[in-house]
Amino acid sequence: MTKLLEAAMLKARALPQDRQDALARLVLDEIESSRAWDERFEKSADKLESLATQVLDRDRKGESLDKDWDQL
Repeated sequence: MTKLLEAAMLKARALPQDRQDALARLVLDEIESSRAWDERFEKSADKLESLATQVLDRDRKGESLDKDWDQL
């Protein structure tokens, strides 16, 4: 466990039980969300690579338009 996480755990132990539970739910939800995002991203890597290749090919062929942020 990192020193920062240890410090957070020490402070969390001083909280009332209901606040500890709320904090635990937040941490567990964040861990699950991160895991799910990693899984979805991994599954879409081939599709993202294909789309990037298509965009680069169109740009090389001059089929893309230069736009600044105000034109997007």
